[in-house]
Amino acid sequence: MKFSRRTFFKAAGAATAGIAAATSVPKKMLSWAEETAQKDMQQIPTFCELCFWNCGLIAKVENKKVVKIDGNPMSLRGRGRLCGRGNAALGALYDPDRLKHPMINVGKRGEPVWKQATWDEALTLIASKMKGIKEKYGPESIALIYHGTGASFWKHLLHAYGSTLSAAPSFAQCRGPRDVGFYLTYGSDVGSPEYYDFSKSKYIVLFGSHLGENAHNSQVQDIMNGLADGAKMTVVDPRLSNIASKADHWLPIKPATDLALILAWIRIVIEEGLYDKEYVAKYATGFNELRAAVQQYTPEWAEAETTIAKEMIVKVAREMGKHAPNICIGAGRYTAWYGDDVQRSRGIAILNALLGTWGRKGGYFFATGAKVPEYPGLPAYPEHEEVAKLDAAYPFAALQTTTSIRQATINGNPRPVKGWFIYGSNLMKTMPDKLETIKAAQNLDLLVTIDTMPMDIINYSDVVLPECTYMERYDNINVGKFNGEAEIALRQPTVEPLWESKPSWWMTKELANKLGLAAYFPWKDGEEYIAKRCEAADISFAQLKRDGVIIKKGGNPYITADHQPEFGTPSGKIELYSTQLEEAGFDPIPKYTKHPQPPQGHFRLLFGRAPLHTFSRTTNNFMLTDLQKSNYLWLNAKKGKEMGLKDGDFVYLENQDGVRAPGKIKVKLTQRMRDDAVYMNHGFGVHAKAMSRANNQGIADDDLITKYAIDPIMGGTAMRGSFVKIVKGA
Repeated sequence: MKFSRRTFFKAAGAATAGIAAATSVPKKMLSWAEETAQKDMQQIPTFCELCFWNCGLIAKVENKKVVKIDGNPMSLRGRGRLCGRGNAALGALYDPDRLKHPMINVGKRGEPVWKQATWDEALTLIASKMKGIKEKYGPESIALIYHGTGASFWKHLLHAYGSTLSAAPSFAQCRGPRDVGFYLTYGSDVGSPEYYDFSKSKYIVLFGSHLGENAHNSQVQDIMNGLADGAKMTVVDPRLSNIASKADHWLPIKPATDLALILAWIRIVIEEGLYDKEYVAKYATGFNELRAAVQQYTPEWAEAETTIAKEMIVKVAREMGKHAPNICIGAGRYTAWYGDDVQRSRGIAILNALLGTWGRKGGYFFATGAKVPEYPGLPAYPEHEEVAKLDAAYPFAALQTTTSIRQATINGNPRPVKGWFIYGSNLMKTMPDKLETIKAAQNLDLLVTIDTMPMDIINYSDVVLPECTYMERYDNINVGKFNGEAEIALRQPTVEPLWESKPSWWMTKELANKLGLAAYFPWKDGEEYIAKRCEAADISFAQLKRDGVIIKKGGNPYITADHQPEFGTPSGKIELYSTQLEEAGFDPIPKYTKHPQPPQGHFRLLFGRAPLHTFSRTTNNFMLTDLQKSNYLWLNAKKGKEMGLKDGDFVYLENQDGVRAPGKIKVKLTQRMRDDAVYMNHGFGVHAKAMSRANNQGIADDDLITKYAIDPIMGGTAMRGSFVKIVKGA
């Protein structure tokens, strides 16, 4: 089976006056800690939206306000537990800075003057602009850029309108290289949540994966259960992350040399006969070609590249071989690093294949899925117009990339893009080189933002639509795939929407009416939409409302004599040597390439998640800002002292292009960091005045990413190629 998209899957005032004009949250809505009678206590299950893990939760509601959040013990994603962000759902619900009313910008993009509008005014304006764009440029000139569950209604609306142009930053700016690398190798990606069998692993290897700090709930539980049962672990990371502190071996690798280490491990596993010979012979192709290709990658060579001692490289390779196949070499999640990221992910996939981990206990399990049909009886979408592909340069761009949409918006090639709908994604912080994003925004005929908070991106919007939070709405059904089980989860409102905020199912239905597309939105409300889909799937909607989740049992998650794997590759086997890549003009087996290193006086800029924050989505949450108000710059302690810095000093950062990030950041001197790189949490340095607690707190790494490489295989943007120097004083 060939790789393809189909198979992969005051009214007018100062800049923020309109937003600030709305009153703050009524005091009574914030007083959940007060003593109240519990006779009206309700327990309403739903699921979290503060990260993609979507853990099940139970809202305790008294007198029409949520007073407490607990984990739903029936949820496979959380198992009754919530992370700090999930427990802060009340802070998202009752944030006084929330978007409260539809807003129309009567000023300029970037210098907005907000007019508070009615829903009818806002949607009428949007519909008028959409009709004009369609008439002049065609329907495929409007794009949806999204993040979050409610985006499904907007995708449905644009499909009905005639546009299939939609993209999530999570592909080109996050996990796309990983998914494509594994798809080219196994004909399957690794899932979301990932199909890691950590709880049964005997050996675990992670590359720059900050488990625990990213708070992937059940995955963190699994890895800790595996370690408690005696699993060994190696973590490869320039920084001693929290999960690295639990490891048997921390390998503080030189940034941008991970593939060198992987290829050396592949060579050792092959040459010392540590690979699973029966597994490789039965399920894989290209072994001989692989063996010949990796001969140059000796442990001595890898030591020179990575700065990891050759003895340690050999030791870990032998430990992996000893514990195979009950070993999981994690594929990571954020993998858009250096521009050759598909090949690095291919290397990880190949190493797993040699050790026989795919479909084996303690490795990667075969996930159990469940299908919930779409709403019955909907009319077919309009026949798709044949238009020039924006990602034609990237033959394995399995999904549309946001960067290609942005580029087409700027230059009109290969076709014009004149309208953006941005759902739940603060584009100023999710894409590299924000000046390009601003340039694209200025070239649009329509930019609509749908969000709960006044993020940076609204400053460039024409219309802002206030969505109610996930605690106040029905959303699309969420189906999770797990080891032998599938979870069908319901999001339902726990309280009525505050102010004039609305759910996406309502916004899209009303906008469809104005566009003459009412037939595509026949449901009365969100509850009927879900109920009809459950009926079509023979699922009890009453049970789903009561429990929040329904668990479906599945098949065997492992290879057995009676349960043989299927690989969706052209050969029907694991492809160590990729003919698909070869035919497209790429290396069929990963090759190591050197990447630029920091200039004199500079450090490589690394960034990642904070345990208490989901990037900029939570940096204004008043239940979390007191715990972490800003980010810190992790700097090697010895290096910092040589520079005359003390722990806690404030500094400025300037990148290799002479661009200085607005604001300043506090230094954290630590022995947990290599001396050629610095690290900070992503999501801070918000530039949005209406975000009263987050605005200008810390420094934004995205302000410093002014250059990026693009992975030629699938179009991913490399965002670990920036270098910064530390500037003291003003």
